[in-house]
Amino acid sequence: QVQLVESGGGTVQAGGSLRLSCTASQKIYTLGYMAWFRQAPGKEREGVASIYTYTGSGTTAYTDSVKGRFTISQDTAKNTVYLQMNSLTPEDGSMYYCAATTRTPYIPLGSRLQSDKYTDWGQGTQVTVSQ
Repeated sequence: QVQLVESGGGTVQAGGSLRLSCTASQKIYTLGYMAWFRQAPGKEREGVASIYTYTGSGTTAYTDSVKGRFTISQDTAKNTVYLQMNSLTPEDGSMYYCAATTRTPYIPLGSRLQSDKYTDWGQGTQVTVSQ
């Protein structure tokens, strides 16, 4: 089981930017998939972005609402995955969670934002976007 620690959340005005970090307790290139999810009060958990970390290959996927604004990336030397969030809107305000799972079984690209595919989760970091 891998431990995940998120950081970087906070309060920002609409149109602003934040970068979230997720640091893993093991080498992320030995994992398979890492992702960011978000969940607002009263809403279902939503997959935001994923990255294939095994061997550092870096294949990514995004939910439509963040394409062109959010970027997921990895730093294998720091065992950290980032989520750069630009042009934030109040609708982006939520608790953001980092998740990870092993490279087997294989997860098709179209399924990498489904929360039930992931086995390990961080505690979350809050993002608030004000008008």
